[in-house]
Amino acid sequence: MTVKFLGIDFGTSNSTIGVSDGAGAHLAPLENGRPTLPSALFFPFDNSNALFGQAAIDAYVEGEHGRLMRALKSILGTSLLHEKTRIGRHSLSFVDILGAFFGFLRNGAEAHLGRGVDRAVLGRPVRFVDDDDAADAAAQNALESIARAAGFREVAFQYEPIAAALDYEQRVQGEEIVLIVDIGGGTSDFSIVRVSAERSAKADRKDDVLANVGVHVGGTDFDRLFSLAQVMPHFGYRSWTIDRKRELPSRYFHDLATWQFINWLYTGKVMNELKQIRYQAERRDLVDRFIHLVEERRGHSLALAVERAKIDLTSQNRASIDMTAYGEKVPIVAERADFEAAIGQAVGRVVGAVRELLTQARLKPGDVGRIFITGGSSSVPLLRESIISLFPAAEIVTGDLFGSVGVGLALDARRKFM
Repeated sequence: MTVKFLGIDFGTSNSTIGVSDGAGAHLAPLENGRPTLPSALFFPFDNSNALFGQAAIDAYVEGEHGRLMRALKSILGTSLLHEKTRIGRHSLSFVDILGAFFGFLRNGAEAHLGRGVDRAVLGRPVRFVDDDDAADAAAQNALESIARAAGFREVAFQYEPIAAALDYEQRVQGEEIVLIVDIGGGTSDFSIVRVSAERSAKADRKDDVLANVGVHVGGTDFDRLFSLAQVMPHFGYRSWTIDRKRELPSRYFHDLATWQFINWLYTGKVMNELKQIRYQAERRDLVDRFIHLVEERRGHSLALAVERAKIDLTSQNRASIDMTAYGEKVPIVAERADFEAAIGQAVGRVVGAVRELLTQARLKPGDVGRIFITGGSSSVPLLRESIISLFPAAEIVTGDLFGSVGVGLALDARRKFM
């Protein structure tokens, strides 16, 4: 029986599983033959089984009564991880929820391979948590514990941009110094790696990794910033109290614009606070719209609409968000320039990380021959162009935006577990 090796790319927005053997590596189908699984769970309130991936999102969009959860990777390294959250009549810890998702991934791998699996290399960002080494280590330890509880007896880790480099290395002819750009839903990660066909056979590649840098900025941050700039004002964000002495509290609008915090709004305590804010508001009609959205539990529906508009703006100059379901007849129309203005500061942080990477590697931009780009959020034009502009002489190579890391992790698993 041919030995198979497993790599798991658990992403903020999407997840994949790579499988390798002596001949190469590929992605396993996880949902209706598709290898890319949205990192989403839906818990129906009728106590039926949880749904995962696109099926979870579809159930929510179609109006099934239950709770949708996305962007759970962002909770790793925070105090929220060990807290419990209400789901229907039950309370579950986020550790248990993440465990359920990992169990689904493991079942998908076993179904594809036709036998049990109990070891895997997991991808991790260069930084789970910026500027806090203890929290960053705790995030990896928590992820390892979750994977082991889901049935993985042996667990190893690899940086996601290094995994992408291992996938890219399968295509190279000579020796190259490559900038690996991996921009996902939650983080932007960068590595400068020396690659070649000969080096790919080495078990230890530490000397070939010239520098690693990561920053906690990704696609869900762009969603949040875009929502705050273009959508949340239609629900009262940055509006005034009736005496015009101060703006309404911003926390509720930030929560509504942030995937992993939307469910916190669906509590009696928050509803009481929103009703109190309404009495203080100059624009009560806008706060009424916010309250109605919370009562109808339409927060994730709005977030999905914002995400769709963001994706549209990567390929076109204008996008619209239908506001009919939220009591506004006229859609919100946003130009790409509006989106880029909203995310400009965040993009600046990412560009700063790339500059830091060059400093760490003691290289000049001209020393980098190629840039290998992967990760779904790398298609954002302002972000992509801002990074590429730092390396005017480099050749640009675009990998599988959602699959390169999973394939590379599987190749790494073959080296680690052979």
